[in-house]
Amino acid sequence: MDSIILVAWAQTDVAHSTDRGRRRTLYVIAGGNFVVFGTRLLIGALVPFILLDLQTTKSALGLALSGMWAMYALGQFPSGILADKYGERKLLVLGLTGTTLSAILVAFAPSILVFAVFLLLVGAGAGLYYSPATVLVTRLYDEHGSAIGVLAAFGAFAGLVYPTVGGFAVGYLDWRYVLALTAVAGSTVLVAILTVIPRVPAVNADTSLRDTIHLHKYRNLLSRRSMVYTMALAVVFVFTFQGLTSFYPTFLVEYHDIDRGVAGGMLGGVLGVATVAQPLSGRFSDTVSRDAALGVSTALILTSLVALLATQSMVGAVAGSVVLGLGISYPGPLQARFMDQLDETERGYGFGLVRTVYMFLGASGSVVVGALADANGWVFAYAVVGGLLACGLLLIAVNYLLGLEL
Repeated sequence: MDSIILVAWAQTDVAHSTDRGRRRTLYVIAGGNFVVFGTRLLIGALVPFILLDLQTTKSALGLALSGMWAMYALGQFPSGILADKYGERKLLVLGLTGTTLSAILVAFAPSILVFAVFLLLVGAGAGLYYSPATVLVTRLYDEHGSAIGVLAAFGAFAGLVYPTVGGFAVGYLDWRYVLALTAVAGSTVLVAILTVIPRVPAVNADTSLRDTIHLHKYRNLLSRRSMVYTMALAVVFVFTFQGLTSFYPTFLVEYHDIDRGVAGGMLGGVLGVATVAQPLSGRFSDTVSRDAALGVSTALILTSLVALLATQSMVGAVAGSVVLGLGISYPGPLQARFMDQLDETERGYGFGLVRTVYMFLGASGSVVVGALADANGWVFAYAVVGGLLACGLLLIAVNYLLGLEL
């Protein structure tokens, strides 16, 4: 750890020891990811109820969800620049506050149009959180894959808790009240961030925002061969994740004839498995290779799609869900791969920039899968996702077999 971090840490009362303070800070930062990620996934779990209440189609709702994820993507780059200038802590507070307040607005939207507009605000708030969070944990930990794996695992754990609890609660409360209750978790973690996370000096605190914006620098970063390769893989994973999770409970209801509340809980189960798998995947990428971990994830997701579509039964749904949870353990290795290619001065704006690009492109997964399911059914929609995953796996294999070292 560099000296400036140690000095900053010594000036705080976060903990009596550096290691203990770092761990506590990591868990609080990850707790914020738990809230902002879980809030968005809860909306996906509530889709079967929202469709009926707002009397809309999967295509329209998919477009609204894609808009939320697109706004989330667009927030990554400016949040990285602002974090470099003003410090990661301030961006974490702003992002968590924005997400929590916007979710309350979504909960009481009277129409699909208003619902979609408020979803954009949820995405914008969440977009301010993750890039600064990732940069801060990589400043505090040399083991990037493991640290980011923990950060991502809390998001996956939120995917277990929010849809499962939401699926249970919606049997007793209107979906609107279930969503509004996310403010309780958001407020609790916000207090923890304000009291626990140290005021680590910003990387570019003495530089004006105008001086930090260099278009040629951004263009050069995005044109690196290894960066293009990693972003291509990232688009595949994000498109897949958005397309599957946005409508997963709806797919289980319509294709496997599973109860709506149980289907929401099964989405939680998928992400519960991912909670356990993500730290292991991050560690695997640290000890073996990033591409090996990503290749395993891709193969597992493909296998899960086969299991989910092969039989229309609870057995096929459960088996496919478990394998899918193992497969979506890619965030740690993927994000660590980006960090490997960025030096410390690039990580704030650089990580935000590449996340904006690949997440914006991948955000189309929700609307594409929703539209394909409306027009051609679930088998065709998921087959398209599987074809994209196969292209990603082929890309990883070519890089390895030809020794391209991308």
